[in-house]
Amino acid sequence: MAATPQNPAAATSRRKVSRHRGEGQWAAGHHTPLNGNEQFKKDDDGLNVRTRIETIYSKRGFDSIDPNDLRGRMRWWGLYTQRKPGIDGGKTAILEPEELDDKYFMLRVRIDGGRLTTEQLRVIGEISQEFARGTADLTDRQNVQYHWIRIEDVPEIWNRLEAVGLSTTEACGDTPRTILGSPVAGIAEDEIIDGSAAVEEISRRFIGSKEFSNLPRKFKTAISGSPLLDVAHEINDVAFVGVEHPEHGPGFDLWVGGGLSTNPKIGVRLGAWVPLDEVPDVWAGVIGIFRDYGYRRLRTRARLKFLVADWGPEKFRRVLEDEYLERTLVDGPAPAAPVERWRDHVGVHRQQDGRFYVGFAPRVGRVDGATLTKIAELAEAHGSGRVRTTVEQKMIVLDVEEGQVGSLVDALEALDLTAKPSAFRRGTMACTGIEYCKLAIVETKQRGSALIDELERRIPEFDEPITININGCPNACARIQVADIGLKGQLVLNDRGEQVEGFQVHLGGALGLEAAFGRKVRGLKVTSEELPDYVERVLKRFQDEREDGERFAVWATRASEEALS
Repeated sequence: MAATPQNPAAATSRRKVSRHRGEGQWAAGHHTPLNGNEQFKKDDDGLNVRTRIETIYSKRGFDSIDPNDLRGRMRWWGLYTQRKPGIDGGKTAILEPEELDDKYFMLRVRIDGGRLTTEQLRVIGEISQEFARGTADLTDRQNVQYHWIRIEDVPEIWNRLEAVGLSTTEACGDTPRTILGSPVAGIAEDEIIDGSAAVEEISRRFIGSKEFSNLPRKFKTAISGSPLLDVAHEINDVAFVGVEHPEHGPGFDLWVGGGLSTNPKIGVRLGAWVPLDEVPDVWAGVIGIFRDYGYRRLRTRARLKFLVADWGPEKFRRVLEDEYLERTLVDGPAPAAPVERWRDHVGVHRQQDGRFYVGFAPRVGRVDGATLTKIAELAEAHGSGRVRTTVEQKMIVLDVEEGQVGSLVDALEALDLTAKPSAFRRGTMACTGIEYCKLAIVETKQRGSALIDELERRIPEFDEPITININGCPNACARIQVADIGLKGQLVLNDRGEQVEGFQVHLGGALGLEAAFGRKVRGLKVTSEELPDYVERVLKRFQDEREDGERFAVWATRASEEALS
């Protein structure tokens, strides 16, 4: 029946169909690219660019790179152009990409599960020193990022990484990104289940495969059997969280649809229990839904979280079971609340085998190649051949004998890598910022490091767990919405009416089973210069007003706007 003004139900139905077709979902038969990103992916799979990098671009130089490779397909191999020096934040949204591009790259090393041997860490450090001007930042997704990489050097870097079992494959792009895993998987005494085998199998079967190399956008995975809930599962596209089923034993609770950026959403439970050996197939089913049903019309709606929000968990589970797994999943319990508020494994902890692991805190993830090489040497000198990265920009040395722990802690301290950090050193995180990132508006790494020093000096007695996350733009790479104090970089006016670097403030965000997004107080913005004063002021008010045992996030949700300003 034709839709007419006299038939509003038919008109409504027609609008829904039109919107559905406009989303570009492959499963609905809509394969015609609806934007430039979908077009270049259809023209040539991003994985194919490696051959051109090796045979053409690395030999002819930066100016020979095709624009669709430069700002598109090269991401499939972990490469982004970095920001040209000297461009201030006010021009970030004004200039064209080619005006922001430097002729150097950020290169991301993929480290699934955060697992490294000391040999691998040494190679990462050596590459940093030889090809990346010493840069080697730890990210909050367990990776290492280089800067100042020349296209001419990329094939040699790949050769060295791959010789020790590392890669940059699908570290960026519309692909399955690095798989987060508990950094103490198979190690911690309190572990529910070791998810390492699933991380390895997913990586072996699917990373670098064209089966999932053309997704609507990036796809983030987390797998952990730690009761600390240590991989930020709430904000990943798919997450497997360790639980004990009353009948079937240890396995994983399945979550989907989490993500931050400018439209944040906490992931939802599907109510399904997944045994370890089925995790890879269930993962493939979830990412298959994203590939086939994900929205491809608008980049701003192309993450899995939007599909999950539209479908709801019941429909998502039904489609997963009926169309992708062809079987019913077992119902299962939710994870238990974590007993500790820090989830970063910093400090000295006993392992299952009686040895110890030592977690330590660099400053806001900022290290360098020489330091990474020294960490590898220290680990080996104290009997270890294994290290780990965490989702909190921290590192861990595993397998240390009890008699070696003290000397390792002292040696790390000498490198300004403390295993006994203040609450501020431990809880402050920062993204790359304007130093290298083309999306950034403000500086972050130096600001975060300076803020740590100021707070340690001003409030030395403060010892409550506190997270202070600093982001250079609205995209939330540093997870500002789920921090106690989240700082979103933007240009603000100072008291003299001048436009300067500053931050919009989010307060009271949290992860865990009480996950929530931070509160934005109307008009609450601070300049970078005022930041230490502001944080000191709000933390002292928290100390004065808190109830017994009250967390900062809880206080911030009930505090007056005056107390938070």
